[in-house]
Amino acid sequence: MTIDNLPPLRDVIATHDLAAKKSLGQNFLLDLNLTAKIARLAGDLTGADVLEIGPGPGGLTRGLLAEGARRVLAIEKDPRCMPVLAEIAAAYPGRLQAINGDALDVNPLVHLTPPIKVAANLPYNVGTELLVRWLTPPEWPPFWDSLTLMFQREVAQRIVAQPGTKAYGRLALLAQWRSDPSIVMDLPPEAFSPPPKVSSAVVHLRALPAPRFEANPATLNRVVAAAFNQRRKMLRSALKSLSPDAEEYLKIAGIKPTERAEQLSLEEFCALARAFDA
Repeated sequence: MTIDNLPPLRDVIATHDLAAKKSLGQNFLLDLNLTAKIARLAGDLTGADVLEIGPGPGGLTRGLLAEGARRVLAIEKDPRCMPVLAEIAAAYPGRLQAINGDALDVNPLVHLTPPIKVAANLPYNVGTELLVRWLTPPEWPPFWDSLTLMFQREVAQRIVAQPGTKAYGRLALLAQWRSDPSIVMDLPPEAFSPPPKVSSAVVHLRALPAPRFEANPATLNRVVAAAFNQRRKMLRSALKSLSPDAEEYLKIAGIKPTERAEQLSLEEFCALARAFDA
């Protein structure tokens, strides 16, 4: 299967000796049918710049370009992949810029023009950290319109989790407060080379123009962190680390002090953050 005039990914990997490195969290998705499908899940790309993290041998990169992305900025930590990305750039003149660097250190905004979408098969070892950064910028709305990201399925389930479930926690609240997240695709281990020990899933997050409920971001983050750091404790105990008057704040927010963190909705957490601030 090919979506352009470039060689199949298995040939690319063999030619450039690109064995996946565990230290870089690499698991390559080789089926160009799948990478094109993931690109389509990001929505209409024709008028957008796309930020891709960890392109590896360029399977998703080629999908994004073939699906009409105005421009792709690919940030790749592994220098072995740069010649491959240069070959893709030559096949799509003026539409691909590849940077060899750590995505945690590179500021992509100097290279991108809005509207901007993020689409990536994220390296497992930095995926969650990057997501939290994108969800907690100093100002909202963020630089991105949407995120279409592949994670371990367990992480994907934490992003969309609902109250009362084991997966529900800080990541769900961060994601659902300011965006609309959904799991849009599941992938088995055998879709990758080498196959990881876990299943994967693609999550699509659409940025909301404003948070769902009013709350100070820093206060909400502190309240949520304290509540889930001791998730088995009643909130009146778990929140004592924030204030000796925690029980009073819970009552002001209309929350039973005997509730536990995983029982509270996003709306209740925001009300509690407002009570702490007041």
